[in-house]
Amino acid sequence: MKFNRRMALVAAAALTVASTAWSQGAYPNKPVKIIVPYAPAGTTDIFARVIASRLSVILGQPFIVENRPGSGGSIGTAYAAKVAPDGYNLVMLVESSHAVNPSVSIKLPYDPIADFEPISNIADVPNVFVVGQKFKSLDLAGVVARLKAEPGKSAFGSSGPGGLSNINGELFKFVTQTDALHVPYKGMGPALSDIVAGQIDFGIDNIPSSMGLIEGGQLKPLAVASKTRLKKLPNVPTFAELGMPALNHPSWFGIGAPAGVPAPILDTLNKAVVQALAEKDVIAQIEQLGAVPAPTTRQAFSEFVKAENVRWKKIIVETKIEKQ
Repeated sequence: MKFNRRMALVAAAALTVASTAWSQGAYPNKPVKIIVPYAPAGTTDIFARVIASRLSVILGQPFIVENRPGSGGSIGTAYAAKVAPDGYNLVMLVESSHAVNPSVSIKLPYDPIADFEPISNIADVPNVFVVGQKFKSLDLAGVVARLKAEPGKSAFGSSGPGGLSNINGELFKFVTQTDALHVPYKGMGPALSDIVAGQIDFGIDNIPSSMGLIEGGQLKPLAVASKTRLKKLPNVPTFAELGMPALNHPSWFGIGAPAGVPAPILDTLNKAVVQALAEKDVIAQIEQLGAVPAPTTRQAFSEFVKAENVRWKKIIVETKIEKQ
């Protein structure tokens, strides 16, 4: 009886180990959520849905996008920092929430480095200066002249206080020595709608969420943040060409998880993201948006996020942009 009991215990322990190993090896075995800390229709949301669609196919489980907008990405990102680190709650790691916000927020409710596990960058995205009806017939020099002639009478929109679109707008004002009212939204989607409607005058947005409105003639692009002119907008000069190199940095959009997710799960996700971004149809989707696929290793993306925090902190100090 003692022998049989001992054998039963050994067998039970072996089954437990096997079950645990199977669970880890079978990841994912249920739907995975990707938290987007911005409103639907913005660039972060677009890339999240592109990658979610392919991860669902590659890993055999639904990848579901959940939007939690507000405070320039801080609300959704803070939420993502506290969810279970089990691999079933991911989050978009983007320049605004993970490099800009930390430099401009007095009381950021999350640590962009300690609270997250970077998985991979997804795409590098040029920014674009867009205007609505009020400035539609002008070039960027004309907009600057109008702003100087009528200080404080124009307004620009952003995805929220402290977000990249907010800081780029303030950086534009600093570089051009002009003044305009900042109007924050819960994402660039609604901000762009108000530019089109004439409620506000301009904004600095990422190409993907603006391209449809640009191609439809509802927005006019006046400058892009890119090393060279874009194939889709060959007549639009870069900020560098216009003498504004400080504004000529493309944005980046990646994916990560809350700190504590086991390394094998993170490796599985990285491999799947890299695979997705090598597929011709995914590359075509991203390039059609005016962006460039930019997959990385986990280590490379982690080091990049840290370096971007250093770069943005220097910019905020040099331009004397007030923390919020």
